Amino acid sequence: MLFSELARYYQKLEDVSSRLKMIDIMADIFKNADKDEIKSIIYMTEGVLAPAFEGLDFGVAEKLLEEAIAVAAGMDKGEVEKAYKKYGDMGIAAQELISQSKLRRMNAKKYSVLEVYGVMNKIAVTSGSGSKDAKIKMLAELLAGSSPEEAKFMARYPIGQLRLGAGDSTILEALSVAFTGSRESKAELENAYNICSDLGYIGEVLSKKGISEVRSLKVSLFKPIRPALAERLPTAEEIIKKMGGKCAVEQKYDGFRCQVHKSGKKVKIYSRNLEETTDMLPDIAKAAITEINEEHIIFEGEALGMNEATGEFLPFQETMQRKRKHGITEKIEELPLHLVAFDIMYLNGKDLMKEPYEARRNLLENAVKGAKMITPSKRIITTEPKELEEFFETSVEGGLEGIVAKDLKAPYIAGARKFSWIKMKRSYKGELSDTLDLVIVGYFLGRGSRTEFKFGGLLCAAYNKKRDMFETISKIGTGFTEANMQAFYELLSKAVVKQKPARVDSLITPDFWVEPKYVITVKADEITKSPMHTCGMQEDRSGEKAGYALRFPRIVGDGFIRRDKSPEDATSTSEIIEMFNDQKRVSVK
Repeated sequence: MLFSELARYYQKLEDVSSRLKMIDIMADIFKNADKDEIKSIIYMTEGVLAPAFEGLDFGVAEKLLEEAIAVAAGMDKGEVEKAYKKYGDMGIAAQELISQSKLRRMNAKKYSVLEVYGVMNKIAVTSGSGSKDAKIKMLAELLAGSSPEEAKFMARYPIGQLRLGAGDSTILEALSVAFTGSRESKAELENAYNICSDLGYIGEVLSKKGISEVRSLKVSLFKPIRPALAERLPTAEEIIKKMGGKCAVEQKYDGFRCQVHKSGKKVKIYSRNLEETTDMLPDIAKAAITEINEEHIIFEGEALGMNEATGEFLPFQETMQRKRKHGITEKIEELPLHLVAFDIMYLNGKDLMKEPYEARRNLLENAVKGAKMITPSKRIITTEPKELEEFFETSVEGGLEGIVAKDLKAPYIAGARKFSWIKMKRSYKGELSDTLDLVIVGYFLGRGSRTEFKFGGLLCAAYNKKRDMFETISKIGTGFTEANMQAFYELLSKAVVKQKPARVDSLITPDFWVEPKYVITVKADEITKSPMHTCGMQEDRSGEKAGYALRFPRIVGDGFIRRDKSPEDATSTSEIIEMFNDQKRVSVK
């Protein structure tokens, strides 16, 4: 497939306002591409070069890209900066300047998709002395030989601003349509994706070997598994009832979620969003080699800072100081970590995903027996709500988040939020005590005293997994400092799209729509019903439609943007509904 053809498809994706039409367009891309191109096309459509766990970044900043566009168009860099400022979109700036370039006809080429992807990979791995000039040269050659339409997407790709709006679920559904003829195989594709976390690989296997080969994919070392997630209930009685009368109850820890892969003396650690963090946690990696009694293992836990004198875990804000790329050795001495292990998924060649929780727990405890830095989570097994409640109270008093109850017979359910794991964080007097992770889908201009900041607030959404849609739940307009407003404007202005994204469901129109890619953590007083928001919107008995909204929402956290969470990891619509129901149950009591 020529890149010019892919660029035409990308333009259709950018213009479309229907998720179903988006899937059809993507299915057409896959049908018309060679099988050897499928993996690369999926990565390009995701805006990446490889799955997150490979850690392959473009290493292209906006200023570097501006220089490359200037060289390609035979113009001064100032003209590129002026065009970028005018359009607020590096892709459109490149498109306009390449169309005006006198060099374009002299350099015109017909690039294939694989040629473009190959050059982008080469740019990413180029490092060391002279690497900046080498990157500029390679990008400039690509842009100079491209059409204006191709240049638009070539310029957006290496700076993560493709703005196509295609998420994992959308791509999986398009693959199902393209290679099985229906949407019905999407669930099987998602199951395979959950255990290997590589969408390009899933597409390649499906296109070349069919759905039967996808079904046979198993857990393997150094391909991280998408983490299991917990549902929530507000009381011990409801948890025991939901679990069928008996369950394990583990303490819930607030630290870095770590998935540890070990084979002999080779260890890799992956974060909640499956990025490799081994270099940030060398003390945990060393402990996995010296303390774990098994040769080949995949297990997961939570890494927390610990006061070695008292044995108490430190607050998350202090543990967060260990998340760094520099000065790690000094910080290890100052802030040692402890890994609390709570599950195991693979052991010495055997996939344990389908084994019941209790069997996995026994294997985990045996693997970490005698370890000092890595220990199993504290737990009880109970049939009594009172005992569960007391364990919860003890955990909270000890500075922990709460508890997670686990079904003794349940398998490990990767990438999904199920009632085989249930977390409890107490709500008091009907108020919302838990935070929510929401996706920014738009922003508003400043009004009055905020006019000068070009930013006045956010439109945020929850994620409806069944619909693969982002449904609005809140406008957030308070609690911003001047620095906050400036930072949000600089970030979001680069993610602006010209119309409501196909996967956004909203009755409210912000001043600017943005690609749903950024997640923030929000605190609110309570969840209420609202005719203005689409989260969980349904007709009531009177025939009126209402969704769910947040009362007095405000952003929490120092960095604001949750870099460890993808949009699809945001609080789900089903969670919002459950939290709303929890409020009512607690307030009645």
